[in-house]
Amino acid sequence: MANSYLSRTFSGTPTMTTFTVSFWMKRTTIGATQRIISARVDGNNESTFYFSSSDQLNISSTVGGATKCDIKANRLFKDTSAWYHIVVQKNTTLATANDRVKIWVNGVEETDVTRSTAQVQNEEDFFLKSTATNEIGRRPSNNDQYFGGYFSHFCVVQGSVVAPTSFGETDSTSGIWKFKSPSGVSFGTNGFHLKFENSGALGTDSSGNSQTWTSGGNLKQALDTPSNVYATGNSLSPYVNRTISNGNLTITSTTTHWTNLFSTLGVSTGKWYVELKATAGSYHNFGIVDGFPVSTNASIGDFDDARVNQQIGYYGDSGSKKVNESSSSYGATWTNGDIISMALDLDNNKLYFAKNGTWQNSGVPTSGSTGTGAISVTSGYTYFIGTSVYNSSVSNFNFGNGFFGTTAISSAGSNGNGSLFEYDVPSGYYALNTKNINTYG
Repeated sequence: MANSYLSRTFSGTPTMTTFTVSFWMKRTTIGATQRIISARVDGNNESTFYFSSSDQLNISSTVGGATKCDIKANRLFKDTSAWYHIVVQKNTTLATANDRVKIWVNGVEETDVTRSTAQVQNEEDFFLKSTATNEIGRRPSNNDQYFGGYFSHFCVVQGSVVAPTSFGETDSTSGIWKFKSPSGVSFGTNGFHLKFENSGALGTDSSGNSQTWTSGGNLKQALDTPSNVYATGNSLSPYVNRTISNGNLTITSTTTHWTNLFSTLGVSTGKWYVELKATAGSYHNFGIVDGFPVSTNASIGDFDDARVNQQIGYYGDSGSKKVNESSSSYGATWTNGDIISMALDLDNNKLYFAKNGTWQNSGVPTSGSTGTGAISVTSGYTYFIGTSVYNSSVSNFNFGNGFFGTTAISSAGSNGNGSLFEYDVPSGYYALNTKNINTYG
């Protein structure tokens, strides 16, 4: 979340010449300076890991106003659809300067690294010390540079360098680096392991050290994890006149132009269920599209763009549907406070929408090839789910995490299969995430 963070006041001043930081993260906001973890005494004394506005990972430490470490991985972290596993190992006691800080991404050591200031030998960082304000997800004291995205299994191991294989492993079938629960790790006196598994106390430490952190802002638990990646809005889609927030699940139009947000995951087979809630303005649209258009002032169903072959949109202000730029009557109008459900059946090539639990056009999503009340979908394409908004309107996706923006669903419907939706999911339909795509897609 864009205004969320974790903070902790530690006891004692452990020696911090040798330590390991491991965390899994999924970015949703790019192109801005964002803090990952920081320990700040004052403006002249601070240790921090952060993403620069160029989307590079930086490791920095300043003592008494003098830079003791300024290192960055030159690769760009701009993928907003996937989880990254980051491991940073520090041992400032080593004789060789370039060995003192190592960065690993998804189990592979980063060798393309710029050392503007190589780590000074025997210098300590301020992490885990009582003399510093320790925060995850923003810059302490200034209360800015918030991290936009998701964290999972955030660990700091005090006193030792730990291999990435203690936190992740290569899948024997796919060859993809995947999560592994840390085991056999000695965290040290002030080390910690945040799993974020307790929705009521997200800062709970699972290391055995009781180093629990305090949640701040609108911090929310998500079902999106390194083991099961949920769709979100794709911030890389080329649109203007919008802001996206709340983990890329909320879109706001900032001018009198249509603007759009499409899902990070696309599907060509299977049956999928998604919800959308309008929370401001008068102009909203919910639908599917087979490609990301370059148009900057059009909405789903109305793109005149060579990159789009198939598109269907359901418009809130008129209740009409638009299929490949051809408009016709369809269902009820919808506006602020209304929740629109989508059931996309790509096994039978049918599309259904519901307003506040009532399927429009007397649709029956479980009618299969009969397609009672359905909108026909052209087969042979990969579809992305999207929303369009206009003139300061706001829409919020729920791909199954149980929130519209920062507001939790009022009560979970049935058939969610572990995902959380406001209304009952039609039998045979599933949330859009990697586990379900692998099983049912």
